[in-house]
Amino acid sequence: MKCQFCEKPATFHITELTEPAGPQVMHLCEEHAKGFLQKGATPPVSAIAGALAKQIGQVGDDLEELDQKECPVCGISFFEFRNSGRLGCPYDYTHFESDLRPLLVNVHDKTKHVGKRPTRSAGTADSFARMIGLRREMEEAIEREDYERASEIRDELKAMEDPIRTPPSDPDETT
Repeated sequence: MKCQFCEKPATFHITELTEPAGPQVMHLCEEHAKGFLQKGATPPVSAIAGALAKQIGQVGDDLEELDQKECPVCGISFFEFRNSGRLGCPYDYTHFESDLRPLLVNVHDKTKHVGKRPTRSAGTADSFARMIGLRREMEEAIEREDYERASEIRDELKAMEDPIRTPPSDPDETT
């Protein structure tokens, strides 16, 4: 979503409940949010606005640094994740773990999954990262027309994918 006043991405979404006609929702970039929060406001609102403006200053510096962080496997930056809301690969959960933890707690109130899980093996983030790297390497081998190496990588990928697709056998079952 873009800022209401410019083309920058809206990173602050402010809902004012002071209007008699109903809530007013504003989508602002960091620059316009600072301006909005610093302009004159009524006493109770100005205290909240001051606290938010102080937090924006602290968060803004940290956020700029965090936005530059990239996943070594898929190359997605934290900035791209914030804008799209989607991660690029399973390894991102490991790479951005410390940065995603507060978000997960805020959204789900927990950081551990509770509930049903797929019956098939999902693999680990490391194995998925390895598979992504192999696919990239296979594409490069194909571009170089090194088809022998590409077929070796294809076979290695197939061997890695088979245990993921095959559900684990029941140890109580007799064959």
